[in-house]
Amino acid sequence: MSAASIFVGDELSAAGFRLCGVETRVPAPGNEEGYLHEAMTEARVVLLGSRCAKAVSPAALEVALAQLSPLVMLVPDWDGTLPPGDPANKVRQVLGLEP
Repeated sequence: MSAASIFVGDELSAAGFRLCGVETRVPAPGNEEGYLHEAMTEARVVLLGSRCAKAVSPAALEVALAQLSPLVMLVPDWDGTLPPGDPANKVRQVLGLEP
């Protein structure tokens, strides 16, 4: 593993992570899962943007999140879009704040 952490997601979020010194990858549509697996072989921590996570197959995402090394974490996108399955989404729906 060569990088301490890698962000995989959209270009705008990646720009912010780069400002913090994090290595970033911006996959073209349809290549998200491949980029995730590649980042997992190169880093100790992989930060996966919400929209990118939605494009990864549920089975592959579950396997990635279950591993202890590297640590894979879902992070909100630049506009606050939350990761799939985030409890905050469910709370907003129950309270009637989101459809």
